[in-house]
Amino acid sequence: MVRRPRLLPVVAVARRHTEQCLADVLTAAEEPVDSRLPLVLVACSGGPDSLALAAVVVHLARSGRCRVGAVVIDHGLQPGSREVADRAAEQLTGLGLEPIEVRSVTVVATGMGPEAAARTARYAALDAAAAELGAVAVLLGHTLDDQAEQVLLGLARGSGTRSLAGMPKQRGLYRRPLLNLRRAATEEICRFYGLDPWMDPTNRDEQFARSRVRATVLPFLEEQLGPGIPQALARSATILGQDADYLEQLAESRFQQLVVQDSDCLLLNEGALRALPAALRQRVIALAAVGLGGSQPSFERILAVESLLQRRGSAGPVQLGGHISAFRQVRGKSVLQGEPSYGSLVFTNNRSGANRPSGPTQE
Repeated sequence: MVRRPRLLPVVAVARRHTEQCLADVLTAAEEPVDSRLPLVLVACSGGPDSLALAAVVVHLARSGRCRVGAVVIDHGLQPGSREVADRAAEQLTGLGLEPIEVRSVTVVATGMGPEAAARTARYAALDAAAAELGAVAVLLGHTLDDQAEQVLLGLARGSGTRSLAGMPKQRGLYRRPLLNLRRAATEEICRFYGLDPWMDPTNRDEQFARSRVRATVLPFLEEQLGPGIPQALARSATILGQDADYLEQLAESRFQQLVVQDSDCLLLNEGALRALPAALRQRVIALAAVGLGGSQPSFERILAVESLLQRRGSAGPVQLGGHISAFRQVRGKSVLQGEPSYGSLVFTNNRSGANRPSGPTQE
């Protein structure tokens, strides 16, 4: 009789985190196993994090809680990338995942860095796979170390609360069950299951900021400040994430109370905006820009819009991202027919040209 190896404690912990992360989509274990069970997909690169996640989550399929498949993305950015993807698919098959798809993507770095371009292409492929296969969730193998790196990069950029909150455990279909586990734990899980993960050489290429943070910055901080820096950064992300969620809910509520909107133009009352705390006022201004189809404005652009509320000097317009501009409506200038306009900030979508301010912008 062959004795099964004793289950590693870290495997049990990872299984528990995964089950908790999927609690709302799992079928009760006593229900019959059939093809109608919900399908969960693992996004797998062949690296230790995603392979470990696949090995852990397949336990839920064996216990009849869901079906577990995988999507392997071949970015085509390195020689032999297809072989790496096929090897990952082979190991996933050995673990018992089904279905398994290998999808090749074309990475086009148009106006963004190579990492961002690869991420955009990857998520587009994962979105498509999830829709075609009818998946209820897509699991990502990000770990506590990834979260710490994300927070540190946000600090270096001078980012706001939402960025410093790092990666959420869940956003839409996407879920990250391993955010409380260290990267070393995923390597240990791979050894337990006899897996041979691919070690991405770009993770050691210090031309990338994230690689420098991983290889140099975080180890230096732990050397100088003591152990536990990654855990502390991840803990900060959790706290800031809760704060950001609450502030965004309040800002959305205030925005809906204040906004008067047409198809490509909206108004926000100046006095009501001035009365808001800065944390809410700046978020409401950002919501106005995004609500008209623009991009999230930078902090500097938001401050420029706020300066219009001081009613000194120029009435604007202030240019925001995505062809959006904001200006303080001057006396005698009509914006929305039948609506009072003086005393409001006006946001316009400049693609259409409708409701665009005319004449001088000085009061």
